[in-house]
Amino acid sequence: MQVSVEASQGLERTLTISVAAEVFEKEFESRIRQLSKTQRVDGFRPGKVPASVIMKRFGGAVQNEVAGEVMQRNFFEAIMAEKLNPAGAPKVEPKARKKGEEFVFTATFEVYPEVTLNDLAELTIEKETAEVTEADLDKMIDTLRKQHAEWNAVETDSVDGNQVTVDFEGSVDGELFEGGKAEGFQIVLGSGRMIPGFESGILGNKAGSEFTIDVNFPEEYHAENLKGKAAQFAIKLTKVEEQILPEITEEFVKKFGVESGDIEALKTDVKANMQRELTQVLKNGAKDVVLTALVEANELEVPKALVEGEVDVLRKQAMERYAQQMDPNNLPELPAELFSEQAVKRVKVGLLLGEVIKTTELKVDQDKVTALIASAASAYENPTEVIEYYKNNKEMMQNMENVALEEQAVDFIIEKAKVSEVNKSFDEVMNKTAAQ
Repeated sequence: MQVSVEASQGLERTLTISVAAEVFEKEFESRIRQLSKTQRVDGFRPGKVPASVIMKRFGGAVQNEVAGEVMQRNFFEAIMAEKLNPAGAPKVEPKARKKGEEFVFTATFEVYPEVTLNDLAELTIEKETAEVTEADLDKMIDTLRKQHAEWNAVETDSVDGNQVTVDFEGSVDGELFEGGKAEGFQIVLGSGRMIPGFESGILGNKAGSEFTIDVNFPEEYHAENLKGKAAQFAIKLTKVEEQILPEITEEFVKKFGVESGDIEALKTDVKANMQRELTQVLKNGAKDVVLTALVEANELEVPKALVEGEVDVLRKQAMERYAQQMDPNNLPELPAELFSEQAVKRVKVGLLLGEVIKTTELKVDQDKVTALIASAASAYENPTEVIEYYKNNKEMMQNMENVALEEQAVDFIIEKAKVSEVNKSFDEVMNKTAAQ
């Protein structure tokens, strides 16, 4: 086997591999002889079919089969000999040949880039901190009360916080538009659920009122034909209701699984949940800041094959999310451009974190793995069962070990970098996450 390597552009490499004629012919003839013993052909006894007959019937297919196997075997031998690390499947093309000539083929593929990390001590990272205060806890208890509130009809003017039931019909330039009509539609005024101007246009009106409001669709509105357009909505206000919050009684507390009915026990549980969620959000936020800084500080060319793979993963995840909200049979094919930027970043992060792990010789901390599993299990009713499930599932344990190793690498970067802390409130941290 002879091999030549050509660096065509960027990370792309083309191998030209020549295999001696006798190697190819020997393999080909061996397959023909084998077929002559096993193939049944009318007019010939089993195992006695002449090679010439087999050649005539199956020669083309056998040649293609041998070519495929020879290319695969010699490609792997070639990349090992040349110390190349392909970042995706090669595109192989055999060249035309005649009997007695060498078998020549090309294999084009991308290689992984050489990664050289800049000094981690030069990274500047702003890390958010926050805590769950008594005010945050009281607000969350109020939220629980609102989730179990009742609505009573009133005859007064509608105000923020009221739930209204409306029939409406929207038009642009006097023409009705698709999706602009509804009956018995409920909105809590001030919730920000509707486009700007819609909810405020209802304020101050009583049940039974009919009126028209003028609004403008946002420039970033999802429907292309309505972006930035001025519209009118004819509205019939059929009901105005005020919210009646439940009293915090033993019965109310028991609705949340606190059998004692003790409000302090409920507060303890709620605060623990809030703290767990806050800790996770802060950890994810710090990780994102660290990885963004790492990518920005290290220029890196990435293989297109890896980016395309990440695009496919992101597109599949998006389709799964949309399928939960829409008819999966009517989902459009999402264009790759929607995910390209994120996919490039994910590939860079993977390569750079891999280099951090390799150069620092980080190994998985099993104590960290145990802590991560315990944290994940604590959100379930029976944490012990969840922990045992992880321990008995090799794939899930491997995934958790990968998460732990990645977190160890992020922690290592934070230790080396210039870190400043920015104190935020619970709501600031959690609301930012909800908006993303």
